Amino acid sequence: MNAPLKLTLKSPQDTAEIATRLGGALQPGDTILLEGSIGSGKTHFARALIQSTLIKPEDVPSPTYTLVQVYETRIGEIWHSDLYRLASVEEIEELGLVDAFDTSICLIEWPEKLGPLSPQSALLVHFATDPDDQDTRQVSLTWSDPKWSTRLEMIQ
Repeated sequence: MNAPLKLTLKSPQDTAEIATRLGGALQPGDTILLEGSIGSGKTHFARALIQSTLIKPEDVPSPTYTLVQVYETRIGEIWHSDLYRLASVEEIEELGLVDAFDTSICLIEWPEKLGPLSPQSALLVHFATDPDDQDTRQVSLTWSDPKWSTRLEMIQ
């Protein structure tokens, strides 16, 4: 595990900008695990990343109720998943996520629900709301796969 990359994002626009930069570095087979409390910016980040890669603009709703939304983008298929409402690993397997980890770009909210299914090569992005400023987010990125070191140079 590398030392985390820590970012202070002062606005929703800063969050969207970092997401867009990261989107430009992704390839099929990449998984981004989005961690943080409700309202910390996970969905905003995922939405901005997905919208920046779409061939034609479209609405990017939260997958809270659908569990998975799949998008065809210019960098490949992106699966955006919200696992908050799932109770077991078996439910995750039924969604087809395990296969998508190998062939698509996956953005996973509430990744702790993955348990042993969590890809070892994933990038973990943790969001924390600043108690003194509701627009500011403290974001920490951690990884063990060396591919992320060079890709993350693009977003700094």
